[in-house]
Amino acid sequence: MTVYVDIGALDDIPAQGARLVRTPQGCVAVFRTLDDQVFALDDRCPHKGGPLSEGIVHGTSVTCPLHGWVFDLATGLATGADAGAVRTFATRVQNRRILIDAALIARMNAA
Repeated sequence: MTVYVDIGALDDIPAQGARLVRTPQGCVAVFRTLDDQVFALDDRCPHKGGPLSEGIVHGTSVTCPLHGWVFDLATGLATGADAGAVRTFATRVQNRRILIDAALIARMNAA
């Protein structure tokens, strides 16, 4: 059974925007698409460490603000000619509240 942690209201994140969630193990970028899908990724781009939470959200992708790498929000994989990936975290929306998989955040402790 998956346990989820409430991290805030859906309306706390603008459409095509992001919110940074700080954890003791690192930062997670939580994204909201134009059609209210929610995704969560590590906040650091593997290329140069750019903050993905400050990137441009378009469709179900985010573009790193430093060097333009584009990541698929669902898979965390860089698209196009760039090679790389960021870790993803399970999310869901319930009663317009954003929930993130608590086990995935806790697993970051093991690293």
